[in-house]
Amino acid sequence: MSKFLIVGLGNIGDEYDDTRHNIGFAVLDKLAETQQLKFTTDRLASIAHYKFKGKTIVLVKPSTYMNLSGKAVNYWLQSEKIPLENLLIITDDIALPLGTLRLRGKGSDGGHNGLKSIQETLNSTNYARLRFGVGSDFAKGKQVDYVLGKWNSEEKKLLQPRIQLAAELVQSFVAIGLQFTMTHFNNK
Repeated sequence: MSKFLIVGLGNIGDEYDDTRHNIGFAVLDKLAETQQLKFTTDRLASIAHYKFKGKTIVLVKPSTYMNLSGKAVNYWLQSEKIPLENLLIITDDIALPLGTLRLRGKGSDGGHNGLKSIQETLNSTNYARLRFGVGSDFAKGKQVDYVLGKWNSEEKKLLQPRIQLAAELVQSFVAIGLQFTMTHFNNK
């Protein structure tokens, strides 16, 4: 039976709840809600397991903070014996308009500290990543404040259906693979 590691990037702690940087956590929380799962605290992460279309899905929310995400990703890949091609990272992206979903099979870290940590730890850029657009409505020099900022009420309304779509994308990635999922979901 094949296994998939789905990692939503974010920062732990109440002060980071509902922030742009934690969109990866939000997508995994939506998946957990639809599957009626509870996350448990384990080594370097909160994790949950479930079966989908004959495959095992391991959801991981790293507890290492964004800049050390690679430690948690590497640990869970090894611990669960999951091949790199069955890894999907979900992350925020300021280069994409709010709510835009972009799935890729590989790529650069794009200046994202979480992806940078994963790339350095795995010594590879050949893993799938779902970039979730959070927009770039911030003044020069205010990027950190923006990504660590909370969603406003207008953004929240737009976000809920996009988070749901991202959760569906994850299940599609597991069920039918990267290429078909990219064709079906990118630009949707």
